[in-house]
Amino acid sequence: MEIREGSVEEERGGMMVFAPDFWKGKKVLVTGHTGFKGSWLCLWLHSLGAEVTGYALPPVGDSNLFSLCGLETNMNSVIGDIRDYVLLERTVRENNPEIIIHMAAQPLVRYGYEHPVLTYEVNVIGTINMMEAVRLAGSSVRALVIITTDKCYENREWAWGYREIDRLGGHDPYSNSKACAELAVAAYRSSYYPPERYDTHQLSLATARAGNVIGGGDWSPDRIVPDIMRTLLAKKRLRIRNPEAIRPWQHVLEPLHGYLLLAQAMVERGVDVAGGWNFGPSDNSTRNVKWLVESIIEKWGQEADFDSDEGPHPHEAAILRLDSSKAQSQLGWKPRWNVNQALELTVEWFRAYEAGAVIVDECNRQIKMYSESEI
Repeated sequence: MEIREGSVEEERGGMMVFAPDFWKGKKVLVTGHTGFKGSWLCLWLHSLGAEVTGYALPPVGDSNLFSLCGLETNMNSVIGDIRDYVLLERTVRENNPEIIIHMAAQPLVRYGYEHPVLTYEVNVIGTINMMEAVRLAGSSVRALVIITTDKCYENREWAWGYREIDRLGGHDPYSNSKACAELAVAAYRSSYYPPERYDTHQLSLATARAGNVIGGGDWSPDRIVPDIMRTLLAKKRLRIRNPEAIRPWQHVLEPLHGYLLLAQAMVERGVDVAGGWNFGPSDNSTRNVKWLVESIIEKWGQEADFDSDEGPHPHEAAILRLDSSKAQSQLGWKPRWNVNQALELTVEWFRAYEAGAVIVDECNRQIKMYSESEI
């Protein structure tokens, strides 16, 4: 294979490296761009010089990260429902992206219990709508990355991490809807984008699964870190559920780096990197909820305590871990920050918010820190 300057095929000491120049002038469509992860991703892409179009519902709340960072001023923001196929296809056709990162989703486990039909519509039909829009209108698209979740696996409460070859499942509507999305992607890949016809279709289709993502700017309900920070900012007593539940905690920039590196590889290598990918934290960043709460309280630096909310609560997995050795060996990706660093930066973001700082500056500072950190 010919090595192009600035591509992910560049090697440094035998390992592929993230190439920022790859993104200059690239046309990228991000669905879910008004959300927590989507806002961080669009801000990063903008800093890399990409031409970004977003497609999502309006941002929620006055303190949402999208608005705090003023992202609507430096990208093409299309407000629409992922279930609206006509608008979605028109957006793909008119903007002619080379790379699509599909993040639009109903992302909450407990909300999924309360609204199962909507959850399946958004996460499964929405994903199919995205793939159909690309199939029928997206001749320019070279890489389509579908973001799912670590919860898409059939959870057997194993002490070790799930691998990409492990069985899909999902106990609850949210988790299962993401497993269904994975199956839909696999069907489209084998039906429309098989390796033997790559010279004709020129598209690589992949899924990406991350752990429990934390970071500044997440205000989602029924997520542990936003719940903690809302309570600390209001100076109230915390109530937590499932304190012994073990999760793979990671800063939001970790999986986003994985998504960007994967998309680069898909453009450069085509179907060689099509398929499913895990982007989870190292084993020493997998901790229980009680530890996380106590660590955030300590880093926040004010007196606070918590009670255990005994429920009853809907079922949630007791143990979740991801094995990311495939991404490490084939993409050269691995976590840069441990869970303590992730928590420090999350607390720093919320301190900046509390102090009335310019939030886009704080986000850009953390992106710069991540980009310059050692692998």
